[in-house]
Amino acid sequence: MDRREIHHLAQDLKNYLHYLAFLGLEALPEVDPPPEVARSAPETLDRIKSDLGDCLRCPLAQGRTNLVFGEGPDRADLMFVGEGPGEEEDRSGRPFVGAAGRLLTDIIVKGLKMRREDCYIANVVKCRPPSNRAPSPEEAQTCLPFLWRQIAVVRPKIIVALGRTAAQNLLETDEPLTRLRHRFHELEGLAIMPTFHPAALLYDPGKKAPVWEDIKLVIARLNR
Repeated sequence: MDRREIHHLAQDLKNYLHYLAFLGLEALPEVDPPPEVARSAPETLDRIKSDLGDCLRCPLAQGRTNLVFGEGPDRADLMFVGEGPGEEEDRSGRPFVGAAGRLLTDIIVKGLKMRREDCYIANVVKCRPPSNRAPSPEEAQTCLPFLWRQIAVVRPKIIVALGRTAAQNLLETDEPLTRLRHRFHELEGLAIMPTFHPAALLYDPGKKAPVWEDIKLVIARLNR
């Protein structure tokens, strides 16, 4: 386990303890340790989803309809990470199926000349924030350990970070997206390309050209 994994596990435990306090619990329930065979089982997306369970680790769970885990193959060269589920994603349990999702599909199919089902797609948080607001730092830190586990299983060559929330959380920075985009950031063997979220393109079509410039860098690296 590397330093980043230890940091995220510790942060996950800290946030969970805060949430228990929020619920009025003063002590952790006693549980039996998992069997040895479970501890030695290989990591898979199904195992991560099982560990996530009917997650109640942060207050976002109180307003969700469906938890949105992510979708795609167990191995993928390209992974997209967004901010969090929107209304249609919350209703369906699938990431990026609303208007922004349809635009992302166009980017994949028409721009990258790939099939959407060959990419892995996930979000920083797996429950819809109220009114589609950005997740709080505490909410993001609660979900990030599961996202990092997904990344470790999928082993993408490139992660496209869609929007400020995804880029800043993956890169652990507070730099604005305008300074992060249009260049690869190398992070412990991962190549991360920040760009604008598809939802931003719906409100400001002028951002389509900069996104295409970012995607061209992704294409060149995938073909390298």
